[in-house]
Order: sequence, then structure tokens, then C-alpha cells
Amino acid sequence: MYFIFYGPEGSGKSTQAKILAEALNIPCLGSGDLVRHYAAEDKGIMGDVCRESLSKGYYVADSEMFVLWKARLKQPDVQESWVLDGFPRNPSQAEFLDNKLDKYGKKIDLVFYITVSEKESYKRLLKRARCSPDGSLHDSQDKIKERLGIYMTGEKGVLDIYRRNGMLQEIDGERTIEEIAKDVLERAQKKIGVLKEPGL
Repeated sequence: MYFIFYGPEGSGKSTQAKILAEALNIPCLGSGDLVRHYAAEDKGIMGDVCRESLSKGYYVADSEMFVLWKARLKQPDVQESWVLDGFPRNPSQAEFLDNKLDKYGKKIDLVFYITVSEKESYKRLLKRARCSPDGSLHDSQDKIKERLGIYMTGEKGVLDIYRRNGMLQEIDGERTIEEIAKDVLERAQKKIGVLKEPGL
């Protein structure tokens, strides 16, 4: 089973990805978690790249993300199933992921596109006010604007790819966590069968 959660920062996709992963009892993989892991644990070049990205509040470049995900997707715990959050963010990343899955005879089941307005994204991210490892504000207004702008440049291309492949499931993200989770679970049930209820 392979599921992707896609949407802008502040859409709640990470929360929903974790809920679905719990219901399926499979790993939940997040781009943000991956970058933070390397920033904290890796003392080499990739660690430096991730620490700089977090300190500046920007996304890690595609070329470096490909290195991180290539290594992660080879690990034993993710060979059978996963829920993926925050990757791909643009068509190049989607192509990279498809190529990696094709190589191992795997395919994505569904892509859950969590939709929220730009205004709501700003509101949620400013409220979150997450800090970088160096203590600087990761979710300042300028940094949020920069990241959402980058996201928007890739959104249409990613949606077109997954809509064309019949994988895209559009989810209204401006509801309660419980309502969204129920919607996601019902759609997943149609694809793979009955799931246990998550602890909401």
C-alpha cells in the first residue's frame, strides 16, 4: 500500500498522513521529518544542507532531496507499504518518485490532495510559529510567503500528473481533523478494504 498526502503547508496533511498510517499500521514518511533527522544526526554535507535549509526557512533543493529519499526508500522498514507526506512537491519530484517505484515494481494507490485557502495556510503557519534548530523563527511571514510561493509553482503540474493517472483524491482541508480523517478513511476503504478506526 502506497499513499501520498499533498497540499500546501498548513493544510494539515501531516496530521492526516499520521492518522492513516496508524489505521493501516504502516510507516509514515515525511519530508520535514527527514530533513530534520539529517540536520540533527548527519555531520556531513547532507546534514549541512539540511541545517542551512532549516535555519533559513526554505525548502531543500530537489537534487539534495533526491539523495535523501533515495536512501530512505531503500531501508527495510518501507519495502512493503508507506504513507508519504510532503513529497513530491513539484513535477520533477513526482517523476523521481515514479521512477523509483517503477524500478521495484511498485505503484502509488492514492494521492490525497488536502485543500485549504492561502489565507488559511498563512493563519495556521503563523500560529504554529515553529522555530529552527538555531532558534530562529522558521515560520516568519516572509519565510512562509517564500515557501508557499515555491509550492504554488509546482502545484498544477503535480495535480495534473496524478489526476491524469486516476490517483488524485481531493479533500476539503478546512474541516475538523475528525471529519477529514473520516473522509480519507472512507476513500482508502474503497481502494484497499476495511481499516481499523484510528484513535482520534
